[in-house]
Amino acid sequence: MVKLHRLISIVLRLAAAGAAAAAAIIMVISHETATFFGIEMEAKYSYTPSFVFFVVAFAVASAYSLLVLLVRPGSTVSRLVLLTDVIVGMLLTGAVAATGAISDVGKNGNAHAGWLPICAQVQAYCGHVAGALISGFVSLVVYFLIIMYSLHAVAEPMCSCH
Repeated sequence: MVKLHRLISIVLRLAAAGAAAAAAIIMVISHETATFFGIEMEAKYSYTPSFVFFVVAFAVASAYSLLVLLVRPGSTVSRLVLLTDVIVGMLLTGAVAATGAISDVGKNGNAHAGWLPICAQVQAYCGHVAGALISGFVSLVVYFLIIMYSLHAVAEPMCSCH
């Protein structure tokens, strides 16, 4: 039973690391230059602080997921893993929320603030951002599963319901 728990944890963490790395990489390679009305406009992830936050958060989550695989079950450090998983999950939630909000403004604009949508001019860039958001959301869901599974594994020995 212990080996099955370890195997499930490894699979979930590898899936989370892969999806988080994919999200960060897709966002980093998002870049496009467009010309409209004779003005050259460049769209790049590094020009938007929430996109930079997204890249850093998902790069950290990917590295953390791989590092946790090196922690021996039952060790002193393993007791902190659940707490750190929750913190990483909250970090990813904030990154997805901030990036989702900014990408919505890029796609639809904001008439009340006078912000025009830009996705009609830089469609490939917006497509990359949407892809990064999808991959990021997948990573976030896998982190949620990791947290739920870890809670189940911690609570199982205390439960007399089996």
